[in-house]
Amino acid sequence: MIPIRRATLLDAATLAELGAATFVETFGHLYTPEDLQAFLDESHTVEAYAKTLANPDYALWLAELDGRAVGYAQAGPCGLPHADVCPQDGELKRLYIRADMQNSGSGRALMDAAMAWLLRDGPRTLWLSVWSENLGAQRFYARYGFAFAGEYEFIVGAQRDREFMYRRPAQA
Repeated sequence: MIPIRRATLLDAATLAELGAATFVETFGHLYTPEDLQAFLDESHTVEAYAKTLANPDYALWLAELDGRAVGYAQAGPCGLPHADVCPQDGELKRLYIRADMQNSGSGRALMDAAMAWLLRDGPRTLWLSVWSENLGAQRFYARYGFAFAGEYEFIVGAQRDREFMYRRPAQA
């Protein structure tokens, strides 16, 4: 099993590099270079991760192997555009694993850590979003009790991607 740990402010640069690298590996082929770079410059910067890490409403975890960051998860309050989202709902915001480390168990370990954190105060509804064509991720999330709840457009520059929202009802 690949070790994971809770990320701290000192990990902002590592997360920025890992976040950009895994996003490009997974989705880079979908976008023009300009749209991709604009998205990375907005969402995967040291400053963006530092801001999230400093906010107690969010938590991030890193999977590391031999000193190399190979994956991460981010969780916090739900911000998805679904009519059923309530203020107390939680969301798995991101779960990315480097391509060469997929199916290593690190995704499961990161998901387990995020789920435990999201449910630390008791049962509540959890949400996540996943690209409509990422069937492997959809199957992975279904194993955790998440089911399709709707869709929206995920915007990267001029491109609008079909993004699925998945929900897991509060479980006693």
